[in-house]
Amino acid sequence: MIETTTAHDFSADALDALLVSHHIRLNDQQRRRLQWLGSRFGMPVLWDGPDAAIADSKLIIVLEPPSGPRAELFFRSLHAGCIVVIPFGENPGFDFLKSKLIDFGTVGATGWKGPHEMWWGGVSWSTVMPAAGDRQLPRVASCYPRDCGKDHIRPLARSLTTLGLDFDIEVIDATTPGQLLGSEKADFILKMWQKHTRPILWVEADAEMIDLPHLPASLDCDFAVHKWNRWEMSTRTLYFGRSPAAEAMLQAWLCFASTYPAIWEGYVLDQAWSLISSQMSLDTVWLPRAYHAMRGDQDPRRRPVVAHSVETTTADLGPELNFPKTLQSARRASRTGAPESLVVMTAPVQPSQPVTVILRDIQSAGARTVAASIEAVTQAFADDPGGFSHMELSLCPWQDDVKAATSVANSANHRILEIAPSSSVPSSLFRTLADSIPLAPGNVVALAARRESGRNQPELLPPA
Repeated sequence: MIETTTAHDFSADALDALLVSHHIRLNDQQRRRLQWLGSRFGMPVLWDGPDAAIADSKLIIVLEPPSGPRAELFFRSLHAGCIVVIPFGENPGFDFLKSKLIDFGTVGATGWKGPHEMWWGGVSWSTVMPAAGDRQLPRVASCYPRDCGKDHIRPLARSLTTLGLDFDIEVIDATTPGQLLGSEKADFILKMWQKHTRPILWVEADAEMIDLPHLPASLDCDFAVHKWNRWEMSTRTLYFGRSPAAEAMLQAWLCFASTYPAIWEGYVLDQAWSLISSQMSLDTVWLPRAYHAMRGDQDPRRRPVVAHSVETTTADLGPELNFPKTLQSARRASRTGAPESLVVMTAPVQPSQPVTVILRDIQSAGARTVAASIEAVTQAFADDPGGFSHMELSLCPWQDDVKAATSVANSANHRILEIAPSSSVPSSLFRTLADSIPLAPGNVVALAARRESGRNQPELLPPA
C-alpha cells in the first residue's frame, strides 16, 4: 500500500535514501529536477504493479514498463494532479505508457554517473503551470529578411510592447530572398544569447505574443521546444536557458545547420538535441501547444501564448520526408533512438580509436536489467577505456536497429562490440577488447553471455 504525501513531507535526505535503496542512478541535473518536483508535489512513491494503490499521491516513479491492460489500469488510476517520473526513460518498453500521458520533459544522460534519460510527464499541463511572477521572464528575440519589410513584424512588435516584454527584433540580409536559413536563425539566437544575461525565447517574426511566457523560465530548463505531431521539432518557438548545456545546444545546431544547409532545419535541430543529450545532461521541456498555436486553431479552452501566422497543417513544419521511422517513434516518446547514441563518453587521454557498444535484444529483458547493463558498460569505460578515445553506447531493441547502428559505426571507422543484457560486463571490458586479436575497424565483436562459473574476464567472440 502506498502512503500519500504532501510537499511538506519532502526532504532531500529521504529522496537520496529512496534512490539508493532502489538502485536508481541519477546524474546531478536529473536529481535536481526530481528534487524540484518533490519540493512541489511531495516525496515520490514507487508504482510496481496494478495492485499498488496510488490514491492521492502526486509524484510517482515507475521503474518497470507496464504493457497492455496494466498500462491502461495505471493511467486510469491517475488524477489530474499527478506527475509520473521514469528514471530509465531511454528504454522503448516505456513508450506505450508515455503515449497515454503528456510529455513534460526529458533530462539527458551524462557519463557513468547518470547514463540514463529521465522522463517526466502527466495528465494535464495545468499541474505544473507556474504562478505569474515565479521567475524573471525571458527576453524575446526574432529576426526577418530585409526584403520582407517592416510590416512583416508589426504584429509581433506590437504584442510584445503591449505585454511589457523586453525584445530584440532585427533585420538581416538573408541568403535566400524572403526566407531565413536554419543557420541564420541559429547564428542570430546565439548572438542574442551571448549579448544578454537572461534566457532567450525565439519566435518567428510573423508570430504574435498573446500571453506572457512564464512556463519555460519557471521550470528553469536548458532548452524548450514544441514537438509538432509529437515528434517533429519545430523551430518556430524555442527557448534557451542560461547554462553551458543550452549554449552547447545552440553551438551544435549552428554547426549542423551551416554544414548541411539543404536539410530541413527541424531535423538539424533534432540531431543537435540528440548529440548534446548524449554528452550533457540537457534538461529539455516539451512545450505545450499553447506555445505553438496556429492560424485556424479553434479551442476557446486553450488560451495561446504564441500564435503563428500559418495554417494548421504540417506543410510548414515537416518537409523532410526521409525522417527515419525509428526516430519518429523515439521522439514521440521524447527519447533518443537507434542508431543514435544514448550516451557518449570521452577518455581523459586522446588516442585515435573510438568504439561503439551495441546493447541488443533489450526488448526481451526487464528495464532494470537493461539499466544495469548500461551502467556496467559506462562504469567499465570510466574505470579503464583501454586505449579507446571515446565510447558510444546505442540501445537496439530489434535486429534492424543493430544493422543501422553497425552501419553508422562502420562509417565512422569505429571498433564495434555487441552485448546483450544477459552478458557479464567486468571493469576490464575495454582493455580486453583493445588487447584482443587485431581487428579492422568495423568488424563486430560479441561479448559472450553471462556464465554460472562467475568468470571475471569477458569472453570475446570472433567477428560475425
